[in-house]
Amino acid sequence: METTRTFDLLKRYSDLPPVNDALCFKQDNHWKKYSSAEYIDLAHLISYGLYEMGFRRGDKIVTVSHNRPEWNFVDMGMAMAGIIHVPVFTSLATSEYEYVIKACGAKAIFVSDARLLRVVGPAAKSCGIKESLFTFEPVEGEKSWMEITEKGRASSEATREAIQSVKEIITPDECAVLIYTSGTTGKPKGVMLSHKNLVTNFISAAEVFNLQPGDKYLSILPLCHVGGRLGNYQTQYSGTSIYYAESMATIAANMQEVRPDGFDAVPRILEKFYDVIISKGKKLSGIKKSLFFWAVRLGDSYRPFGENGWLYERKLAIADKLIFSKWRAALGNRVRLVGCGGASLSPKLERIFWAAGIRIINMYGLTETSPIITINRLYKGGLKLGSVGFPIEGVEVKIAEDGEILCKGPNVMTGYYNDPELTRAAFDEEGWFHTGDIGHLADDKFLMVTDRKKEIFKLSSGKFIAPQLIENLFKESPMIDQIMVVGEHQKFASALISPNLKYFEQVSDIEAGAEAEESIKSEQIVSTIAAEVERYNKRVSQHEKVLRFRLVPDEWGPATGELSPTLKLRRGVIAEKYKTVLEDIYHK
Repeated sequence: METTRTFDLLKRYSDLPPVNDALCFKQDNHWKKYSSAEYIDLAHLISYGLYEMGFRRGDKIVTVSHNRPEWNFVDMGMAMAGIIHVPVFTSLATSEYEYVIKACGAKAIFVSDARLLRVVGPAAKSCGIKESLFTFEPVEGEKSWMEITEKGRASSEATREAIQSVKEIITPDECAVLIYTSGTTGKPKGVMLSHKNLVTNFISAAEVFNLQPGDKYLSILPLCHVGGRLGNYQTQYSGTSIYYAESMATIAANMQEVRPDGFDAVPRILEKFYDVIISKGKKLSGIKKSLFFWAVRLGDSYRPFGENGWLYERKLAIADKLIFSKWRAALGNRVRLVGCGGASLSPKLERIFWAAGIRIINMYGLTETSPIITINRLYKGGLKLGSVGFPIEGVEVKIAEDGEILCKGPNVMTGYYNDPELTRAAFDEEGWFHTGDIGHLADDKFLMVTDRKKEIFKLSSGKFIAPQLIENLFKESPMIDQIMVVGEHQKFASALISPNLKYFEQVSDIEAGAEAEESIKSEQIVSTIAAEVERYNKRVSQHEKVLRFRLVPDEWGPATGELSPTLKLRRGVIAEKYKTVLEDIYHK
């Protein structure tokens, strides 16, 4: 049977050899595993149960959940009943959940646990659907998702026939998912993605990743994120076992336990991995330290497929045996590929990871494009490090006169929910979707993404600054955790820097203070970072140099608002939070 709707994955599962650990997550210090047969059964029971409770094709149901198998059971159950799944990030405030629930007209909510319930519950009550709220983990006084499976188990033959009829009439063009963009500015937009959008995308991804039954995949990105959903679907399509990481803090431990063949990531995760590795290298001494950084320097000039010649390859083999093999061991010793998207990845990190035998498959796309537009391949002629690859099958890309990346194809959304005006504005008269990103094609094939169109700014001299490129370069430094480049209409570029104070605590002779507020005032820390800024300034053009900077004591993240749930800078939030600091930079 051809896969054309998301729930066709269940039929594909039934046609593949049985998988005992199809979907797995950590519970009470043990990995709880669901087989492919259990997955198929529970998804159908959810579908029948929802129908018995009166939910019908076209209804919307919200999920607010950490990654776990139950997310898949309700996702597939909804899809088979024609119910539109509205997955939402777990890091929002009550008012933001209320906005999404009202905007989509949700009729029910699934929440993973008691902690999230405390935030989501008041929003559900305010929107009048508190009685249709279900939890994945047992919470006293709340309805459990298992109540739905029990209704499904006891469902009538008429209900089962009705679900079968609905499945037969659902077309690939029908809306399957409504994803509200995390947004770095303004209110989130509801992106409508059809079965065709999602299916064509995950089949293309599966062909690139080429995972196999028997492989293990560590799922890190939130399933409510379109990239996390892509990895989830394409891994199921390949019949590969999925293990859900407990949290960002436990990734290293989960790697050792699961020993995955692949995992998904955004650049920030890889930057953190690299920072930890480099900090350990700095703690070494003597010949061990020399060999470590010799290997890193060698990796920085890596080119794939033996393009550096036999002598380089001999040196790389030595570096691999002495150094890089230990990097792979830290990731479980089996990782052979990593899917990476969502933001710009430093070309230096990409080269070094490839040199270490950890192949980063860099890709590009948006929520509106399901998400992949372009992706690198694993064969000679299909890969260009530093690029985000070339278009997947059926997708076209062109660069507009102003440098904006335009896209057409079966991956492009059907529109923004209840907003025809915004939908029309996203497309030009020829039907090209405007991504809002700036880029160019290298070798007339490989897409190079420069920055967000709206984030590029002009200095008073008339020179343009693409801040992401500069920020990614400076974040190669283990001393810099986050950086935001500023300077619109000013004479020169400056930056706010959130320093990596743990670096100073762990690998430096400089002692960080007990409080971050005090640490960033330390003359030694300020002067050390100033020297680092000067070092990286040598790698950019004159007008791109960061001529002034200010350190801030806060560690930026989604919970505190400086980063989106997908770990992108929320520039407006940051600018407002540090308004007086920014004023001080230019009114010194």
